[in-house]
Amino acid sequence: MPNKLIIAIDGPAGSGKSTTAKILADRIGYLYIDTGAMYRAITFLAIRDNFVNNSVEIINKTKNCKIELAYENGLTRVFVDGEEVTEFIREKDVNDCVSEISKIEEVRSELVRKQKELGKNGGVVMEGRDIGTVVFPYADVKVFLTASIDERAVRRTKEYVQKGKNIPMEDVKHNLETRDKIDSSRIVSPLKIAEDAFIVDTTALTVDEQVNEILIQINKILELKND
Repeated sequence: MPNKLIIAIDGPAGSGKSTTAKILADRIGYLYIDTGAMYRAITFLAIRDNFVNNSVEIINKTKNCKIELAYENGLTRVFVDGEEVTEFIREKDVNDCVSEISKIEEVRSELVRKQKELGKNGGVVMEGRDIGTVVFPYADVKVFLTASIDERAVRRTKEYVQKGKNIPMEDVKHNLETRDKIDSSRIVSPLKIAEDAFIVDTTALTVDEQVNEILIQINKILELKND
């Protein structure tokens, strides 16, 4: 795809953002950026180093650490100050705490700054919760993925099972509902649908169907740009 578009994909946990964004980026030859991994990395460090309840320390760590993302063979590898934390940032304790840490204003502003730098030249598919509203409000393509809470709980539970973790689906569903509430009600960069976003309900769609719907939208936008 010759045009260096900025494609923003937002949505709640379990809506299919990561899988869809990865495949889409592969198909069109764009860079895939998982912004949620950055918040997860900070959360993991806060848990590991016992400052999860110390917002001052969390803010200092966010400002002073170097977060690097490398997308290789379908996996986003995450490094903080040279240390790989890829496996640890998807643990349940990180899931349980990431929304609380993500709502800290100084944490969001610092990571948004880093995200803008990563995607400023275009040719990116960036996914998160505030890409189309805050990080890149002028993105060429804005997509908001959604799905029923029950379907999202099923998906997330399957992910845990694949990792050998037996977590009751009701617990997973409760965590998702809690995260939804925190993410959508926070004062800074809340999860919301951008006015000009293309909404895709993924509840009953396959991944290929999700990607194809977005590709159709991208092509429509490209036709308008080239007229």
